[in-house]
Amino acid sequence: MARLHLGQILSFDGSPFEEGHDAVWHERHGGMVVEGGRILALGPAEAMRAAHPGATVVDHGDGLLLPGFVDAHAHYPQTGMIASWGKRLIDWLNHYTFPEEMRFADPAYAREVAGRYLDLLLAHGTTSVCSYCTIHPGSVDALFEAAEARGMRIFAGKTCMDRDTAPEGLRDTAQSAYDDSKALLARWHGVGRASYVITPRFSPTSTVAQLEALGALWAEHPDCLMQTHLSEQTDEIAWVKSLYPEARDYLDTYERYGLLGAGGLYGHAIHLEPRERDRLRETGAALVHCPTSNTFIGSGLFDMEGLTREGQVVGLATDTGGGSSFSMLRTMAAAYEIAQLRHRPLHASELIWLATQGSARALHVADRIGNLAPGMEADFIVLDLASTPAIAQRSARAGDIWEALFPTIMMGDDRAIAETWVAGTRV
Repeated sequence: MARLHLGQILSFDGSPFEEGHDAVWHERHGGMVVEGGRILALGPAEAMRAAHPGATVVDHGDGLLLPGFVDAHAHYPQTGMIASWGKRLIDWLNHYTFPEEMRFADPAYAREVAGRYLDLLLAHGTTSVCSYCTIHPGSVDALFEAAEARGMRIFAGKTCMDRDTAPEGLRDTAQSAYDDSKALLARWHGVGRASYVITPRFSPTSTVAQLEALGALWAEHPDCLMQTHLSEQTDEIAWVKSLYPEARDYLDTYERYGLLGAGGLYGHAIHLEPRERDRLRETGAALVHCPTSNTFIGSGLFDMEGLTREGQVVGLATDTGGGSSFSMLRTMAAAYEIAQLRHRPLHASELIWLATQGSARALHVADRIGNLAPGMEADFIVLDLASTPAIAQRSARAGDIWEALFPTIMMGDDRAIAETWVAGTRV
């Protein structure tokens, strides 16, 4: 049975970074027809009523229909330790992250956290995520199973670490990383809405043998994505150089072992050298901006203006739990604040694009999610543009949709998410 959703609608005709905010289509009184988990049509409400007289009408009033948010980099095992105080990256990993990830050897605990994490995402309007798991295969199964139960499009992989820089209870080997990843890929990749992602945590916690093994696995399965971390903090970069003295730069610790390519996702990418920027652009790899994490852990200011202007592919992410919020609204606000510090404020259209179509493009699924358009999967949210008294009094003064939307980006939270729909079903 087709449903006709009525409300305000935003849809992308292109990238606001390339074409300005006119690349986004806004219909004040819009209609969107959904059937079988996909969008059939959208346009002015009365035209949609006339064209689909048999559709069940769902009237969202003044609510704004947007694509569900797409979070391009997260660590679901860090759900329970989000907002942990006072450490920079390396100490933060050793003090908070690694002890928590050891708990995922227990499949029951992994299932509990996976379900809680995805429910938190849905409550905040995120309908798809690309997440690291832990070294334990059961942590991967738990997340894919939880996503399957909720109908979500999900990207995830077993985190691989075999170097003695990781704690003894949280290491695999080059061979087990390859074998486990290959088995999980065979079990989950392309099943329903699941995509397996080959996942070396970062070169400081992997040996050359492990990076080579995962590079070989990626070469065998080039349709998979590969995710890792790159140039997050200056002391991390110095650490990498001490561990890989033969490397030209941080990116080279991946490139020389087959871990640079168009399907690569490189989280943070703050302190890039010119050669790294050139190679990332030439290969079409994606950079993932993690603004709340970058400020919370004290990493630095991502060069959104410079990177997008030179043609880099950029997505947006919470980076839970180094990131301090599950909300992509809060993540957009942090991205705006960082851009202000770099003297180039991001427009509301650019922020929404990054959190939807931009991240979907980074994940190579922009033809399926991240936009409201005919043929797209019907993952969408209804945004309340007056969800709190503070936001309502500001948006009441708005002269256009962007002025109405921006206060919710800057001050909104899960209260602004009036409804979340996944594959055409309200959750």
